[in-house]
Amino acid sequence: MAQVAEAAADRRGAAGLTALDLSQAALFEKKYSERPGTPLAVVIAAYNEEAIVASVVKAVPSQVGGLATEVIVVVDGASDNSAEAAEEAGAMVCDVPTNRGQGAALRLGYHLARERGAKYIMTTDADGQYEASDMERVMSPLLAGEAEFVSGSRRLGSTTSKDAARNTGVVVFAAIITLLIHHRVTDPACGLRAMTADLTSSVVLDQPQYQASELLIGASMAGYRLQEVPIAMKARREGKSKKAGNFVYGLRFCSVVLGTWWRERRAPWRLAKTQRS
Repeated sequence: MAQVAEAAADRRGAAGLTALDLSQAALFEKKYSERPGTPLAVVIAAYNEEAIVASVVKAVPSQVGGLATEVIVVVDGASDNSAEAAEEAGAMVCDVPTNRGQGAALRLGYHLARERGAKYIMTTDADGQYEASDMERVMSPLLAGEAEFVSGSRRLGSTTSKDAARNTGVVVFAAIITLLIHHRVTDPACGLRAMTADLTSSVVLDQPQYQASELLIGASMAGYRLQEVPIAMKARREGKSKKAGNFVYGLRFCSVVLGTWWRERRAPWRLAKTQRS
């Protein structure tokens, strides 16, 4: 049991980062060492989003909920000029040379934000599908002390997507996750979310993709308070989606959901609690 607990601890926060993560983090921290941190860091993972990422960065308000913001873009092995476009728009950029997946990029981004002293971390997608004006609504429950993790929900708000399979998948997986964690979830894959910085160092983040569901399930099963708020999701204006076809996407998403739930259900602290009761 002690060995299992130690292994789990080694995958949380900075301990879960790879050698590549740590080397890139060191370069990032040196580059921006003279730039003061802010209470709220907006972390964006970008892969070949040169055409749109600058407008996403520029749209982030200088303050959200009265908190000063900064934008950290982790470029995930892009073959275009995403890094240059994001930096010219005012973001701090960590340009990772290897494409590993959005989840890996966000995990690194959370670390960079924590190291710069952020109290809260917000994420949004680099494809411009979320409205920056919704950031205030997403942050509100955190600032009111009502939750530690807040996710936007297109089902509570609106979406322009006409993809019946994808929209049905959102409903189905929301229902599955609701049953698994005993907390009502309506949108398990929203990229616009906010959380306390401490939360990102307390949950295990293993998944290179589909980290929204891993983060949500892990946070809930660790006892963090979750909320959803309505947001608007619009169609991508530039570039192409990096997601697989609906069938493959669904299988992979299901694997992450069930795998995360089983991992957290078997977590050492949970097993110990069960044995004591």
